[in-house]
Amino acid sequence: MIVSSKTIPFVDLTLQHQPIQADIEQAISTVVQRGDFILGKTLKEFEAEFAQASGVKYGVGVASGTDAIALGLQACGITQGDDVLVPANTFIATVMGVIQAGATPILVDCDPHTALIDLNLAAKAITPKTKAILPVHLYGQMVSPRALLDFAQVHDLIIFEDAAQAHLAQREGYKAGSVGMAAAFSFYPSKNLGAFGNGGMLITSDEDVAQRVRTLRNYGAPKKYYHTEVGKNSRLDTLQAAILQVKLPYLPQWNQLRNQAGQIYDQGLKSGEDKGIITIKNLSQEGHVYHLYVIRINKDCSMSRDQVQQFLAERGIQTGIHYPIPCHLQPAYKSLGYQLGDFPQAEMLCEQILSLPMYPGITSDQIAWVIEQLSLI
Repeated sequence: MIVSSKTIPFVDLTLQHQPIQADIEQAISTVVQRGDFILGKTLKEFEAEFAQASGVKYGVGVASGTDAIALGLQACGITQGDDVLVPANTFIATVMGVIQAGATPILVDCDPHTALIDLNLAAKAITPKTKAILPVHLYGQMVSPRALLDFAQVHDLIIFEDAAQAHLAQREGYKAGSVGMAAAFSFYPSKNLGAFGNGGMLITSDEDVAQRVRTLRNYGAPKKYYHTEVGKNSRLDTLQAAILQVKLPYLPQWNQLRNQAGQIYDQGLKSGEDKGIITIKNLSQEGHVYHLYVIRINKDCSMSRDQVQQFLAERGIQTGIHYPIPCHLQPAYKSLGYQLGDFPQAEMLCEQILSLPMYPGITSDQIAWVIEQLSLI
């Protein structure tokens, strides 16, 4: 066994936080002194700033990305008895949000080259009850906006974007979250724009949708002690909004650094394709924000995916798997009625994918070390 003295973390948040630590501490102190911890002044400012940065009119901070999906779908008119098209290759929160909204997720297989939803297969999955499509901008790359808009127009569907991994991603002149009726974002700490805890946001240019989510997130009350519908307690804390507000101006630069790192990986791993180490295609060029950098270890490789992961770990390289079990095979969702073999591309990806170190500030030497070790396989 080789044990390397060199360690490359999967994610290193300190590189982002250390240079702005004083600003973050000051922002937190301001909220503490003001004492408006729930639906406070800084939250309202951040909601407006993030919405503007994403190319829409309104932002509504909620407790998580999952709640942003569930409450956002409800606000868009999705309800019990409706079907929503969802990629099978996604984090379980996408499916969970649809179910929490009262609708039924209709899973769709993915394109193995991009890992994004296959719209040709989505067209075949439409039912008489299908009301919306929920594309996931996975790993930081958007599903084609033009293709989505054409698809939704032909089939008369609402587009609701899951942009939890795609803060300020761009493609075809659109920003993530600006394509459909509304979109959900997560501010989980490791996201491109991450809080110091949980948090999420619904963004939209539809004033009615925004107002309804404001009501739903606050016990179904458009004003204090007046409850017009059954809502829940799901509010982005003012303290978290203050942290995110400090970080937001740096996000374009951080995304650019991620994109540059992704390009270095792409170039260096080209020769690995003959040995079964396949990169996920970037069809967005500079618009890909690389929340994750994912490769596939296919059957042509001399090692299995798990063996490659162990090989890299012995050389100080931390990796992840996003995601090891597809949504339709999760025990909690057996009731959806899917089984092994229903979504072969998603199932294949779950067996092959490996996420390499990716974060703003990862150096070219660190990436070169990862590439060099992979070349030895």
